[in-house]
This record gives sequence, structure tokens and C-alpha cells, in this order.
Amino acid sequence: MINIYKTFEDGLHQIKNYEDGSWIALTNPNATELLEIAEAYQIDVDHVKAALDEEERSRIETEDTYSVILVDIPSIEEKNGKERYVTIPLGIIVTEKVLVTICLEESPILKSFMDGRVRGFYTYKKTRFILQILYRNASVFLQYLRSIDRKSEEIEEKLHISTKNSELIELLELEKCLVYFTTSLRANEVVLEKLLKSDSIKQYPEDTELLEDVIIENKQAIEMANIYSGILSGMMDAFASVISNNLNIVMKTLATITIVMSIPTMVFSLFGMNFKNIPLGSNPNGFLYITLGTLVLTLIVAFSFGKKDLF
Repeated sequence: MINIYKTFEDGLHQIKNYEDGSWIALTNPNATELLEIAEAYQIDVDHVKAALDEEERSRIETEDTYSVILVDIPSIEEKNGKERYVTIPLGIIVTEKVLVTICLEESPILKSFMDGRVRGFYTYKKTRFILQILYRNASVFLQYLRSIDRKSEEIEEKLHISTKNSELIELLELEKCLVYFTTSLRANEVVLEKLLKSDSIKQYPEDTELLEDVIIENKQAIEMANIYSGILSGMMDAFASVISNNLNIVMKTLATITIVMSIPTMVFSLFGMNFKNIPLGSNPNGFLYITLGTLVLTLIVAFSFGKKDLF
């Protein structure tokens, strides 16, 4: 899908035709749309396709008439009915006339620009637009990292009483997400450093502060990802022991109950044997005496185990 936006005096508007100073947003484009953009602005079609490869690495490439920036952005996908955090590539192609973005899916990063929720955004200020995208990207990474932290706290509460592995598996999924985030953020950091030194994309003095903010925000996201990853790793080791201990407690309780319940079983088994002169066999109240005696013995053993905290 191709959407074209341009900033006018009264704000951002979606337009139908390609115009200088516009922003062309490609969302999960087909082969025809990719070829159309490539031919319209003399872009190598492989560069346009690059952002559609989920394994594509972050980088900057410079050609004679355009520059290509590839960065990783965070995304949420459904897996087994649960949300899973992943990263996907975002391609930014800067030509003399327009700026083109290519992404596999609709992203909240670009959506905020389309909805006009970003201040100081102009489609014809291409360098500032790129920096605003990168800043927004780092902010969304931070937002998703906080969501991962909240989910890990919810799982932690369940793990205190759990004897199953499902919560540990959820923690493992979150740890994998953090690994993806950390790897992508470090790759994006390399892109930012190259962008700082690159001459292919015009640098303006008023954008220097914004670029520094982008680098700081990205570094903060890397630090948060590393911290949360370390916490999750330690938490998984600790709660693996907690689950094992919870299971041991359950087994101890069941063993104690089995011992207590075996007392009446043994007594009634002895008195149920078929031979003459059985104790209290001729007493009309023998059954009552045996039952009461067994109950008292059972309560004494149960009380003894209770004092030793075996229940």
C-alpha cells in the first residue's frame, strides 16, 4: 500500500500524486508498488526490497542520487493467543525530491506522524524528519521495555505459588524478546554513529541537538534492555528453585497425610483378621472401643506431625 503525505501551510495532508517535498509511505507493498517507486525516483529495486526482509541488518548505504537507512523497530505479534515482542526492519530512502519509508506492517512510529501527533514535523525537512523517526523509534522501544517489565512482575507474583513450568516458559519468551531488543538497539546505535559522521545526508546546526537526544534515548533503551535481561535471567534461576521447592512441599504434605491415614488402615486390618480369641472380639462394645482408640492414636500422630510443621 502506498500513502503519500505532504506538509502545507495548514498542516499535513494526504495527497494522491507524487510531489517534491512529500513523504511516500510504503506499508507491506507488493512487487508492482516497489517497482513503481524504484522507477519513479531511479532507486535500485534491491534497496527498496531490503526493508521487507525480516533478517536484514541495520545499516546506511549511499548512492549517487539517494541514501538508504535501515533500522530495526519494535513490533508486537500474536503467538498462541499471547503478545510477543519482536523487531522488524524499517527502510528510509532519502532522495533529492522526496523521502520514502518502507515497512512490512503499520507501525505506531510512523502512525504518529501520519496522525499529526508529532510537533515540528515537516515532510520537506528530510534530515529532521529522519531524526524524528529515529527518536520516536527509541521512545517506542522504551515504552515496550516498560511493558515487558510489568509483565515480568505479573508472572513473578504467579511464580510464588506455582508448581508448573508455564510461568517459567513465559519468562523465557520475555527474555528472548529482550535479546532481540538489545541486538537491534545496538545495531541502531551503529547507524546513529555513522549518521553523525556521514556527509551524504545534509546536517543542519538546528538538528544537532535532536541527533544528540536520539543517541541518548537509544543508549537509555540499551541500558534498560540490559538491566531487564539481567533481572529476568536471575529471576528464572531463582524461581526454577522456587517451583522445585513448592513441589517438594506438596510431596511432603502428601507423604504426611499418607502416614497418618495408614494408622487406621493397619489397626482395622489387624482386627479384621479371621481367627478366634481376637482382642475385644467377645465384647459387645469392642467395635466402639477399637474405633475410638484408633481415632485417638491418629489424632496424636497428626498433632505430633503438625507441631513439626510437616503439614
